Amino acid sequence: MHAATSSTPLAAAGAAAPRRVSGKAKRVLPGFGLTLGYTLFYLSIIVLIPLSALLFKTFTLTWPQFWEAISSPRVVASYQLTFGASLLAALVNLVFGLLIAWVLVRYQFPGKKIVDALVDLPFALPTAVAGISLTALLAGNGWVGQYLEPLGIQLAFKPAGIVIALIFIGLPFVVRTVQPVLEDTEKELEEAATSLGASRWQIFYKVILPSITPALMTGFAMAFARAVGEYGSVIFIAGNMPMISEITPLIIIGKLEQYDYAGATAVAVVMLVISFVLLLVINALQAWQRRHAGAPA
Repeated sequence: MHAATSSTPLAAAGAAAPRRVSGKAKRVLPGFGLTLGYTLFYLSIIVLIPLSALLFKTFTLTWPQFWEAISSPRVVASYQLTFGASLLAALVNLVFGLLIAWVLVRYQFPGKKIVDALVDLPFALPTAVAGISLTALLAGNGWVGQYLEPLGIQLAFKPAGIVIALIFIGLPFVVRTVQPVLEDTEKELEEAATSLGASRWQIFYKVILPSITPALMTGFAMAFARAVGEYGSVIFIAGNMPMISEITPLIIIGKLEQYDYAGATAVAVVMLVISFVLLLVINALQAWQRRHAGAPA
């Protein structure tokens, strides 16, 4: 009887221990309130306050002035060029980014690590350097342009040069988004399809492509969003001719140089709204990709 009664406090202590541990586990991390407050303060200083200043400056315009600033023929032509070239570049990267990711994942060849590192070069290379390099390469007296121009093909200082620059800066987004998904693709499904008599095209179209489509769409959206806001690599190769090869970021810079701050912020607000919509699309695609992969969204 004495042994049974003496073990009762120990059992009670043992039963109480998990409750103390669970009580500590309720806190996500030490100093959560402080870190959350610092996060909100930091985001306000870096993001929210500058964007609010942009909106408040735009509010100094009346609605007719705002509409005139964002819908003038020169500005509309820059919208068409910016978004059209960005869409075309993203589509090209969608195809060739998938091809490069496929080669890097499925094949072994000499210099593979070098090729894999070169994919990230647009991330590390300053955009102005990229623009100068492409201009020197594609201009009429450049290494490539000197052979193309006699054939009537002019790339530099034309919209085609803008598309090439946007392809250059957007390619890594597609490759790095698709590559890990391809690496995780179950090859047993491909082997099963082969054993059932499926051709290579059928295996790719019906087995592989559905599994990588969310990643492809995410990479496409990221490349498109990156291209829409690009300035440094485009400014040197575009030619910057109004109504022909003038991008929207250059319109904003031009208005700032003319001290038309309200007009510049009006055009910037249009780009901000479009960028925010693209951000929502990217987040939705990423959530779709996580659900498709079986991970919690």
